[in-house]
Amino acid sequence: MARRKFVCGNWKMHKTAAEATALVKELAAGVAEAARAGEVQVAVAPPFTALHAVATALAGTGIELAAQDVHWEAQGAFTGAISAAMLADACCTHGIVGHSERRQLFGETDEGVRRKAAALLGAKIRPIVCVGETLAEREADRTLEVVGRQVRQGLQGLSPEQLRQLTVAYEPVWAIGTGRTATAAQAQEVHAALRKILRELGGPVADEVRIQYGGSVKPENAAELMSQPDVDGALVGGASLKAKDFLAIVKGALR
Repeated sequence: MARRKFVCGNWKMHKTAAEATALVKELAAGVAEAARAGEVQVAVAPPFTALHAVATALAGTGIELAAQDVHWEAQGAFTGAISAAMLADACCTHGIVGHSERRQLFGETDEGVRRKAAALLGAKIRPIVCVGETLAEREADRTLEVVGRQVRQGLQGLSPEQLRQLTVAYEPVWAIGTGRTATAAQAQEVHAALRKILRELGGPVADEVRIQYGGSVKPENAAELMSQPDVDGALVGGASLKAKDFLAIVKGALR
């Protein structure tokens, strides 16, 4: 079945509120027409401190707002954490969980990903669940084993209807911020394997779930990657910080 392409820019720890608003204004004119026409779904994920300012700037543009992380508890003594209700209050429609940087640098676990995804769903926010293997795991031919475990454990217990609400993002760790990118064939192989696992978990709903590719997505490779049958968009890091590059990637989704 045809799945609408979904491109999300993950700004990571970049941009003050003023800088984020300026970038949104640059993006708006280029993205709005395609987004409003429903040709491609576009979102940006600024840092927490810029969410409210960006939400205001995004009004009427067709671009949606995503958060970079969330805590699974509704409230409590969790210094520095942000709840799903707080993200909903900031007008977020999507939330990234399980990003490799959270896994590697902050001890994110598959169980934590599962709990965070459930918390987002409970607040009517759509999770973007990230999975991906390290270079050592790929060289050991363990890619499908690793991403398979991450998907099965990260989505364990979710109903088919809940699965329908989320996006999976395949981000090979060895390609994030390194300039190295999986070939279109490599990306398709993993995406097809992920789709098969989603069928095990949710049956026919798997054909509705978008699977993004992330990992040094650039204007030069975006169209080829997203032309693959199971690559349904992109989770874009560094290239999303420059309006010209991000707009070129969005255009690549339209081909």
